[in-house]
Amino acid sequence: MKPYKPKVKAPDPILIAKTHKILRQNGVTTVCEESACPNRAECYQRGTATFMILGDTCTRACKFCHVKTGRGLPPDSTEPQRVATAIQELGLRYVVITSVDRDDLSDYGASHFEAVVRAIRCRMPHVQIELLTPDFKCDLSALDRIVRCGADKLAHNEETIRRLSPNIRPQSDYERSLQVLHYYATHFKGSVKSSLMVGLGEKPYELLETMADLRQVGVDELTIGQYLQPSPNHHPVICYYPPEFFEEMRREGLKMGFKAVTSGVLVRSSYYAECL
Repeated sequence: MKPYKPKVKAPDPILIAKTHKILRQNGVTTVCEESACPNRAECYQRGTATFMILGDTCTRACKFCHVKTGRGLPPDSTEPQRVATAIQELGLRYVVITSVDRDDLSDYGASHFEAVVRAIRCRMPHVQIELLTPDFKCDLSALDRIVRCGADKLAHNEETIRRLSPNIRPQSDYERSLQVLHYYATHFKGSVKSSLMVGLGEKPYELLETMADLRQVGVDELTIGQYLQPSPNHHPVICYYPPEFFEEMRREGLKMGFKAVTSGVLVRSSYYAECL
């Protein structure tokens, strides 16, 4: 099946250049730029961005992800302040902080997330902060740090259905992700979000089952987007879905009780994060 080709608004070159300059000056990384996200200019114009902390090397090797695998460098103690400075200079109103998996660290990087939130709060108390976290191997002390660090929203991505998860995310675990999300939902006062990719080989009924699993553990916000193969070495796209499919999944999600569902071909986990 040929992919549906949505129309993407042409990026504002002045805005992109200004953003790149500030990011380079502060030595920080955004997922928006690293993944060449087609929505990045739109998000920048709305005053939002997604920052990736704890380096550019992941200890896991998911078959959908283009981030390199290996052992990362020790956490940089200057990174929290550099991220906070970049957010202030960019004039952002809503930020998503995410990271690679750091299974090599004793707390899996949870204390670094906490330090970044603290640095942002010191400079800009009114900026809204969403944390999109790894599973921290479901370590309760790490999860508790995240719950108590002062973020406005917590998220962890299930990514795919139960059947495909062992192949797509061999070092992660479907049930463990549900446990993390359940911990967030039962210990955190704000909203809890997760995201799914489609086109990896799932059946529509399996997608609905996964959505029901997420709802059952307390997830109240959901995003669904089309998987796009980042390189020939990654998992192939098995199916491209038309816009009507994503609209159907949005309606089904709302019927299940999610308070917000963003579903579309180009939707990514942080797309319109401030509106959910």
